[in-house]
Amino acid sequence: MSEHPTSRQELAAKIDVTDWFSLRAHLERGGVILVDRMLDLAEVAVAVAGDDVKLLERWIATGLVGKPSAEQMKSWDAQAMKIFNCLIVSPFVLAQEVPEEKG
Repeated sequence: MSEHPTSRQELAAKIDVTDWFSLRAHLERGGVILVDRMLDLAEVAVAVAGDDVKLLERWIATGLVGKPSAEQMKSWDAQAMKIFNCLIVSPFVLAQEVPEEKG
């Protein structure tokens, strides 16, 4: 019985924070996958790393995972310091919006 090489805990420990302009470079090569805040970023990373097609297809079909829309990109382009949590699962960069602090 072999253990999955990348555990949720290992991936969760690698979550980083970046701004939109840093992510945009990856977007141009098609490598950015946007993850809805309803999902756990590390769980999505496990599904991507493990090639869990059925789970990923379900998330894509419900709009919880996918490529950023043109409207989202335009909005983020206007926000110089828009912050995202990100996690690299080569060849992809999983990105999740960080809610803006109120106050």
